[in-house]
Amino acid sequence: MKRHATAIWKGSIKEGNGTLSSQSGVLDNTQYSFKSRFEEGKGTNPEELIAAAHAGCFAMQLSAFLTEEDFEIGSLEAKGEITLKDGNITKSHITLEAKIDNIDQEKFDELVNKAKKQCPVSKLLDTAISVESSLH
Repeated sequence: MKRHATAIWKGSIKEGNGTLSSQSGVLDNTQYSFKSRFEEGKGTNPEELIAAAHAGCFAMQLSAFLTEEDFEIGSLEAKGEITLKDGNITKSHITLEAKIDNIDQEKFDELVNKAKKQCPVSKLLDTAISVESSLH
């Protein structure tokens, strides 16, 4: 399987802007700029997209592990947060709110940790990865 996206950038770093489009069409000339990345401008930015990718990948991986163990999943809400410092991504943190029937805390923690290590985006990121989870 291969997936792709396209970035087009025009102009200088501060005054320029770009668009992002994805193979699926979910991103279709979606605007990004210096302001949307480093300030509070309208549009997306690479770190936000990485955070979404990591949260989504982690949630799907955890769902797979829970399903393999026959647990019934009510919901998994994973929020990804990317830290960019001095031009480097230094951390990816996931906050998870989970509703799962008939699972004890020890088994839940085991599967969360396994998903953290084995989701493909975690494997891709060369940075510290942490997960803060709560089971309801």
